[in-house]
Amino acid sequence: MIFILQPQNQPKTYLLQSCTLKKKQEFLAAMMKSSNSPLYLLSCLLMLLLLPVPSLSADPDSLQDFCVADLNASISINGFPCIPASKVNASDFFFDLSKEGVTNTSNLNSSVTPANVLAFPAVNTLGISMNRVDFGPGGLNPPHSHPRATEMGLVVEGSILVGFVTTSNVYYSKVLTAGEVFVIPTGLVHFQKNVGNGKGIVFTSFNSQMPGVVISSTTLFGSQPPMPNEVLTQAFQVDDAVVNSIKSKFGS
Repeated sequence: MIFILQPQNQPKTYLLQSCTLKKKQEFLAAMMKSSNSPLYLLSCLLMLLLLPVPSLSADPDSLQDFCVADLNASISINGFPCIPASKVNASDFFFDLSKEGVTNTSNLNSSVTPANVLAFPAVNTLGISMNRVDFGPGGLNPPHSHPRATEMGLVVEGSILVGFVTTSNVYYSKVLTAGEVFVIPTGLVHFQKNVGNGKGIVFTSFNSQMPGVVISSTTLFGSQPPMPNEVLTQAFQVDDAVVNSIKSKFGS
């Protein structure tokens, strides 16, 4: 349904009225004959406003059945080009997340095994990926964010404290056990910590082939080149000695 403007001598309540199909056809035909008229321009604007707004997702919709990524391509695009379909085989479409990650190689006592486009090229252009996160006792997946994706996670084993902070600085959290799921909105800082006595396992999924990850502590205190101390001391209201001490733990 579209609306037309009636002559100015009509009452204001009748300035906008619905057109019948015949009136719409006559209206559009008249406007096409007078493309320079203000009424024509207004009708174009109205038509644009009434067009359906396309839905937005983290990654654009695929235009083909699949596009197994050529990770060694010399060209650079937003994503990856496809390897020729003749070189695709069945094994390209399967990935193993059954292996337990090694959790005792850092103080975090956790391990993330990604199944994004870099590890699983078949998800290229499909707008989806997964992670397996393993936790030792007390293990932490530290505060971080995913700038390009919403995250949904399933706790498979253990008691996992999941928390995130909104842009209004509100903190939400809950301890989840096997079979429970959580969701983290795009871009929000969040974490998972194993608060049980045994190991923990979480599988997470993302609506992006490459969700990206920004680990808060590493980003602030381990960037190369280092973020200036004067920025960090002012932001955290501490002195240089504290900042230098933290930076030393991240090799900065």
